[in-house]
Amino acid sequence: ISLSVDESCQVRHSALEAARQVSNATIRDVAGEEGYALRVHVYPHHILRENKQATGAGADRVSQGMRCSFGKNVGTAARCKRGTTVISISTKPQNFLTAKDALRKASMKIPSPCSTEVVKGREHLKGLV
Repeated sequence: ISLSVDESCQVRHSALEAARQVSNATIRDVAGEEGYALRVHVYPHHILRENKQATGAGADRVSQGMRCSFGKNVGTAARCKRGTTVISISTKPQNFLTAKDALRKASMKIPSPCSTEVVKGREHLKGLV
């Protein structure tokens, strides 16, 4: 089962980690340590920067304005185009509904609407899909 984004977006590293943790915890309770394989397909290579602006009295004398306006690193993000697979879970057919619920919980952490689809093994899921 895979979770893919429906719109292009940037997923911050903290959102990816939160999605990984919640999906891992949800499926581990039912499938056990060895009963599933979870994979995060995207990596946050893109560095996010912020040019902080001084506020308050006398800020115009202190701040540099747009001179050297590259800013400081505040985090990293993964750029995802529409249809990119973010997380996938491989498990046995009896754990399918739990895996689907784990990906639903993970999709709440992603800043784009997401959809789940069965990539492989649909023939083993009679009545569950």
